[in-house]
Amino acid sequence: MSIYVGNLSYQVTEEDLKQAFAEYGTVNRVQLPTDRETGRPRGFAFVEMESDTQEQAAIDALDGAEWMGRDLKVNKAKPREEKSGSSRGSWGGASPRRNNNRY
Repeated sequence: MSIYVGNLSYQVTEEDLKQAFAEYGTVNRVQLPTDRETGRPRGFAFVEMESDTQEQAAIDALDGAEWMGRDLKVNKAKPREEKSGSSRGSWGGASPRRNNNRY
């Protein structure tokens, strides 16, 4: 399981997050997504810790805490939802296979 950390300062680094969460246990991994166009952090991250107990201690301590001038939102990360393929490729109107107009 991993922890979602939201409302981060855009100046935060992976190392900053590792140091902050290390107070609550062993940090296995930090993901700090960046914007594709600007390369700037997107304002949230995911932190994986060694155990659920350590993750819960970090969540309890840091959710709502002020850090780098921002009030953090810290909770268990939810699994990523699959995007439905039903709207993909749908332009509306008649299907080309059903268009029997002869010219």
